[in-house]
Amino acid sequence: MADLEFSPYDFYGVDSDPYPVYARLRAEAPVYRNEELDFWALSRHGDVVAALRDSRRFSSANGPLLEASVWGPAARRALSFIAMDPPDHTRMRGLVSRGFTPRRVAELESHIREVARRHVDTALAKGEVDFVGDIAARIPTDVISELVGVPEAERGELRRLADLAMHREPGGREMTAEGLAALMELIGHFADLVSDRRLRRQDDLVSALLEAEVEGDRLRDEEVVAFLHLLVGAGNETTTNLLGNAVYWAWRHPDQKALAFEGRAREWVEETLRYDTVAPTLLRTLTCDAELHGVKLPSGSRIVLLPGAANRDPAVFAEPDRYALEREFGPVISFGSGPHFCLGASLARLEARVTLEEFTARVTDFDLDMSRASRRQSPYVRGFATLPVAVM
Repeated sequence: MADLEFSPYDFYGVDSDPYPVYARLRAEAPVYRNEELDFWALSRHGDVVAALRDSRRFSSANGPLLEASVWGPAARRALSFIAMDPPDHTRMRGLVSRGFTPRRVAELESHIREVARRHVDTALAKGEVDFVGDIAARIPTDVISELVGVPEAERGELRRLADLAMHREPGGREMTAEGLAALMELIGHFADLVSDRRLRRQDDLVSALLEAEVEGDRLRDEEVVAFLHLLVGAGNETTTNLLGNAVYWAWRHPDQKALAFEGRAREWVEETLRYDTVAPTLLRTLTCDAELHGVKLPSGSRIVLLPGAANRDPAVFAEPDRYALEREFGPVISFGSGPHFCLGASLARLEARVTLEEFTARVTDFDLDMSRASRRQSPYVRGFATLPVAVM
């Protein structure tokens, strides 16, 4: 076990294919210690789920990110209720969910399909297509932006700023200066939007959030701003990377690509969520001394949870390293579990399914040019920055 090393910042080593390392972590070091970065990592499905569901011992109050610049009590200012524990988390989630109901999401399907058709048709008309830049990034950006009320002219810039905020340089363990500046600029955009809706309500999510009320309690402006940053950033990243991963893994497995083209878009989405988890790394802070698998963990320890490893745990999933659309889906935790289960999970699934349906309805097959593809560089998302595709 001496040569077992894991760092989520190892973009060209672990991150290019983390699954062999994840397998060793589960088997050899289910409680793994990284002294240099000061964290413990949990990789087995049962341990990750238990931690996600136990907000009393595994706190989110310092946020889900490792970097010192965004870790600590101030994390909630940018990351909203995912950097809170009950009762603050319960209050905030209850209020924002009033403007983000399943009914509101379900009603979006016809509009999402219109957006998907427009971007897929535009991309295919170009001839040379970057599936990520031309399709996968544009559709969720438009859907989330329209839901929130972001003007069309500002959407490309918001996407650029969100990408900068998530980017990490090779070997880098902190946000870049450009990333921090982008984060502040994003927050400024949303602050302006909230100020405008205070004066002029519209039929959008910002206005709904400003009107949301539970027993006389309303959201403060800074709380709405933080939630918008979370929604636009995380909402875009999740769907964009899920779509790119789905196309990549179908290409790598022609038999499964054939199933996808036979109308199995829903299964295509679900298996991709399991097989190559978009958000493979989350952070929690231990609030008390604990012992797990014979390892003593002191209060205050930073605990890295690895849903990407848990979703391939052979104790839970049969043949976990096989990409199989026809499998019976088990307890996948790509969107978390417990009180912090992703509020936007149903929207991300809907956007991905509709986009893949519209894409496969317009082409008979596709091939990828991996010599020109590039991966995202982030410890928190797995996906592609560019994915050139030739369609037939």
